[in-house]
Amino acid sequence: MLMLLIGIVGANLLAFGLFAVDKRAAIHGDSRIPENTLLLVSLLGGSPAAFAAQQLFHHKTRKQPFLTRFWMVVAFQGVVAGGWIVLGLPLPTPA
Repeated sequence: MLMLLIGIVGANLLAFGLFAVDKRAAIHGDSRIPENTLLLVSLLGGSPAAFAAQQLFHHKTRKQPFLTRFWMVVAFQGVVAGGWIVLGLPLPTPA
């Protein structure tokens, strides 16, 4: 359980940082972080911080198809979490 929590916190910190760096790069015309990287980190648990960073930095809030894919990631996470709860599966524990 602790490892899962650490992983989720890490993914959120990474997602927030990547969105911040990408916004800065967009402003300065520097190399950007690929959208697939931003989406992958969101999929791996960083979607809450990714959403917060989008709102805070006004970054990728209107860009299609990125937004559609981002919300598909969030919906997928919701379905997985909901299924986990409905099925009454235990939380992962360290071996």
